[in-house]
Amino acid sequence: MIAREQIRSRSKELYGEVPTLISKSPGRINIIGEHTDYNEGFVLPTAIDKAVYVALQKRDDNEIHLFAEDFNERFEIELDNVAPTDRGWPNYILGVVHQLRERGYSLSGFNLYIDGDIPVGAGLSSSAAVECATAFGLNELFGFGIDRVSIAKIGQLAEHTYAGVMCGIMDQFASVL
Repeated sequence: MIAREQIRSRSKELYGEVPTLISKSPGRINIIGEHTDYNEGFVLPTAIDKAVYVALQKRDDNEIHLFAEDFNERFEIELDNVAPTDRGWPNYILGVVHQLRERGYSLSGFNLYIDGDIPVGAGLSSSAAVECATAFGLNELFGFGIDRVSIAKIGQLAEHTYAGVMCGIMDQFASVL
């Protein structure tokens, strides 16, 4: 399990100041219904004790600065140039930004540090956890007042449009609700 102080400390090291907030979103397992939610089947997911953590702070400019601990990689882009990238991991975050802007929410630039203990590619919904932690965190940081069901839907559409995965809503619902 990753300690919040570890997230706070690493984010400060990268961006030079303590993050404004840290959001956390868990991975999930299925008790029943693997690969049936997007085929209108029954599912029963549950959150697990592994999670993705996102540390956030506003910037005074129009830039988005990302750092993914799992890949030891930075990614930077101007807010007005947000588009899918061939780098892979930023798409889950940028897709959320795109969905927020499509809904008319106004963002400024921000720093985002991401880490977690959900194994990538293990079928535990690490991508949904990234999307939901990001959407929840940006919602709180900018005071949008978005409800949790809408946050899950934003995550799902981010995955459809930026990651290219036509997933159902189960993973995001399990992560955010």
